[in-house]
Amino acid sequence: MQRQTGQYLLQTHAGERYHAYLPAPLPPEPPLQLEGELVGSLDRANRALGTLNGMAEWLPNIGLFLYQYIRKEALLSSQIEGTQSSFADLLLYEMAEIPGVPMDDTEEVSNYIAALNHGLQRLREGFPLSLRLLREIHAILLRGGRGASKQPGEFRRSQNWIGGTRPGNAMFVPPPPERLMECLDAFEKFIHTNTSLPVLIKAALLHVQFETIHPFLDGNGRLGRLLITLLLCEQKVLQQPLLYLSLYFKQQRSEYYRQLQQVRVTGDWESWVQFFLAGVLATADTAVQTARRLQTLWEQDQQRIATLGRIATSCAALHRLLQEKGITNIVQASQMLAINRTTVSHCLARLQELGIVREITAQRRNRLFVYDEYVKILSDGAEPL
Repeated sequence: MQRQTGQYLLQTHAGERYHAYLPAPLPPEPPLQLEGELVGSLDRANRALGTLNGMAEWLPNIGLFLYQYIRKEALLSSQIEGTQSSFADLLLYEMAEIPGVPMDDTEEVSNYIAALNHGLQRLREGFPLSLRLLREIHAILLRGGRGASKQPGEFRRSQNWIGGTRPGNAMFVPPPPERLMECLDAFEKFIHTNTSLPVLIKAALLHVQFETIHPFLDGNGRLGRLLITLLLCEQKVLQQPLLYLSLYFKQQRSEYYRQLQQVRVTGDWESWVQFFLAGVLATADTAVQTARRLQTLWEQDQQRIATLGRIATSCAALHRLLQEKGITNIVQASQMLAINRTTVSHCLARLQELGIVREITAQRRNRLFVYDEYVKILSDGAEPL
């Protein structure tokens, strides 16, 4: 279906003429055709979310899974924007800012985690998903590092663009700054109205609209992906923040950008929604599979540790710490577990013998040990682009 989704406004920058895009307010007109295959896709996606919500009932350490899964999402979302950190880099950064870890990249990922947690906490306190909350989250997302000079927490006051070196040769130019608040006011109004729309459909529409408005100088992609999870949590579709589409968008990167542009050019919202719902289904299924793999790993390793005799209790405590940290050293483990360093050293040696941990340094002091299979499972799909 062809729709008029917005209008192009003739602008001038440094003597060069270009066209900036002003999107029409949501919802699309004429309305979405929620029928046929789209209805089936919505039903399958909703069932997958139901299974995802049910994880809290059978996964005894849902908090621990969330703790690491949010870190994987932060890493993936930042990788889409070009950072080169790995999951192990992030764990090392959070440990002690180990020399050799790409600091700017890992700081951006760490900021993402803090920004998501802030947004979730505000929602738990009853604060609405709103422009004000998005600005608060953005301020945390861009604090320090490379984003500090890009007006953290402030809507842009100048023209930005996507692709190219200037607006005149850009792939896409968002609304001019003098029309920005007009777009954002309509965006916020849509968040708080149109409650009859299925929440997943609403999330799909809002994500495109946010990326099209591009209201900040930097961080729009990361915040636009966070917006999906925040909306699903606010609307109680998700009981825990367990759905993140960054891996799907990363794996389907070319198609993702093509779909966004297709909506702007032709108004084909139905194709975008179909793509989005396929991502929800795939992502929810992957999250459940990852949780099951981790649970199986933990149980198998606990059974092997139980056979270690007198040192088993200390080794079990160390195993629990490794589930949280992924990587540790003797000093950190001793301090956090209140176990003397000699015992920790003996435990790490026994866990090495069992193939549970692997030393990743070749030095006598400050040796680092990784919970190998655990980090491999969480790193699946999280390799830098």
